[in-house]
Amino acid sequence: MTPEFDLPEVRGTLTRSRDLSGLTWLRVGGPADVLFQPADAADLAAFLAALPEEVPVFAMGVGSNLIVRDGGIRGVVIRLGRGFNGIDVDGQTVRAGAAALDAHVARKAAAAGCDLTFLRTIPGAIGGAVTMNAGCYGAYTADVLRAVRVVLRDGTETTLPAAELGLAYRSSRLPAGCVITEAVFDAPEGDPEKLADRMAGQLAKRDATQPTKDRTAGSTFRNPAGFSSTGRADDTHELKAWKVIEDAGMRGATRGGAVMNEKHPNFLTNAGGATAADLEGLGEAVRKKVYANSGLTLDWEIMRVGEPVAGN
Repeated sequence: MTPEFDLPEVRGTLTRSRDLSGLTWLRVGGPADVLFQPADAADLAAFLAALPEEVPVFAMGVGSNLIVRDGGIRGVVIRLGRGFNGIDVDGQTVRAGAAALDAHVARKAAAAGCDLTFLRTIPGAIGGAVTMNAGCYGAYTADVLRAVRVVLRDGTETTLPAAELGLAYRSSRLPAGCVITEAVFDAPEGDPEKLADRMAGQLAKRDATQPTKDRTAGSTFRNPAGFSSTGRADDTHELKAWKVIEDAGMRGATRGGAVMNEKHPNFLTNAGGATAADLEGLGEAVRKKVYANSGLTLDWEIMRVGEPVAGN
């Protein structure tokens, strides 16, 4: 456990020993030592400036691509809310708060003739989309991101150009302990009606191929090859994580309440009563079996944070 530490005065909400399982899509995980929900960027900056530097900080989005281990998270978990979910469109410039849902940003941008349609089917919020360089249908956050506004661990507010974020396939290199508060996009122009039709087609395709009604955290593993350092697909390679999982005989594999989804085997699913240890353990078993079958090493796309319970 992190030693007890004093908490600065805030205008937002501070909660000690806050259970996090209800804040993740997989509905697993132990408590955070402290959960902080800041009122606005100034509140967040003042809090981080006053928080002892040895206290760890973890910025949590809507929990859509996350396993919190059963022992919980030491230090402070920061979760942004209503003060950080604004969306503004000016010409082809789209500004979105880090807590704005990807789908909402896509829809509002499309209505204004801005093409961010690739965000429509990505579960989560803008802060996570930047952190993971989220993408689909051949488009990536890195393609359209101009800059992000962040609060650094020492409380300094600053703007970082996209070129400084180290965006690559499903990854970034943000400063340690920083919290994204806003992202600015340069969106291609498009006809609102055509953009709406495109998003409808994307949703239909997703619902036909992915277990959207089940308790998942999106794709579990990154595709094992075929992506450049910029995060763009390399068409000379077509390896897909779901295919190597299926080839290894792990579609439908189970551990406790966890299952590799029958509809799409790259979706790790809480089928009922799973623990974080069940989910992560099954994922590691899949990685081991895939390696034994094909010599390929699958890398986790789902972020796993926190501490296990002793003995797990």
